[in-house]
Amino acid sequence: MPQTSTRPLGVAMIGYAFMGRAHSHAWRTVAAAFDVPAVARRVIVGRDESAVAEAAERLDWEEHATDWREVISRDDIDIVDIATPGFLHAEIAIAALEAGKHVLCEKPLANNTAEAEAMVRAAEAATARGQIAALGFTYRRVPALALARQFVEIGRLGTIRQAKVAYLQDWLVDAEAPMSWRLRQETAGSGALGDIGSHAIDQIQHLTGQQTTAVRGRLATMVPQRPGDNGLETVTVDDAAWATLELDSGAIASVEVSRMATGAKNHLTVELYGTTGALRFDLENPNELWFLDATLPIAEQGFTRVLVTEPEHPYLEAWWPQGHVLGWENAFSNQARDLLLAVAATPSAGEPAARFAPDFADGLALQRVLEAIIASDAADGATVTL
Repeated sequence: MPQTSTRPLGVAMIGYAFMGRAHSHAWRTVAAAFDVPAVARRVIVGRDESAVAEAAERLDWEEHATDWREVISRDDIDIVDIATPGFLHAEIAIAALEAGKHVLCEKPLANNTAEAEAMVRAAEAATARGQIAALGFTYRRVPALALARQFVEIGRLGTIRQAKVAYLQDWLVDAEAPMSWRLRQETAGSGALGDIGSHAIDQIQHLTGQQTTAVRGRLATMVPQRPGDNGLETVTVDDAAWATLELDSGAIASVEVSRMATGAKNHLTVELYGTTGALRFDLENPNELWFLDATLPIAEQGFTRVLVTEPEHPYLEAWWPQGHVLGWENAFSNQARDLLLAVAATPSAGEPAARFAPDFADGLALQRVLEAIIASDAADGATVTL
């Protein structure tokens, strides 16, 4: 429930690997950059005692623990940050919400729609009590993409007719790369589709302000077996995915995601095409947004680079002087800022919480899109209506 004392908000983070490192950085830096309630990094939780102890020291947490259930019951914990594999999200998030905590859960919300629906029910009850149930689609907090959203909202693109998002990586190109939890359906839910495809689809829906009404999709597992602890193991998720989305306005969007795209390290590109303008973004140049104003005379038209480092740009008032670029990690600090401001804006206990977007309901809607793409692939690419 909302904090009532003047002490710093106590944060517990469950998970300490890749996302745990990124979230730890955010909790360390957010109050130094922004005018937000103070936070205390109370405890970091993991199943391996020695590994989580080392992570607590390296990532600067006050304590470490191996029992998340005990941690979420503590009175000095206000926010539970879930940075675990997807198969653990539902159990932890529901328990934390029922314990009266604000929750930040990494994307995708869950491994399947049934889990996501249960999480939404818990979130709705918690929100009515004054708790935040936030979903971590961090790229919404990249300043250039936040500016793109503003351009769409104020009508600089006119009516959006089509969109294209690709998210390509190459960390699985080597067929000898070992098995991990990300390659097993029971722990990851899906492969590239859920892992990075969820980001791509969220950007389409968030930037356009539209929802998906129908999909056609194809999945591919390009390396069907990988070395495991006891020999070769079968990969049970996709390595790459392609989809066409029909949006509720009639616009069409294409999605391509892969963890097998040789030479692509973390290559997220976004293209939006409207009746009066167009936008392009490339995460490998994260401080740049390219805009074409189609209302100009044709002889003057062309994509113009907007260097998103001015104090007038989203989130930039808190960071560095003009021209001093931000990195990937700053989006996590921006996300923590928005969460803390939502907590601060929440009224007294028993009143509905302030809105944080995306929330668990957004995660459920996206989970349904992911499962529709999987169903379309199973039906040989047939259209699946949502």
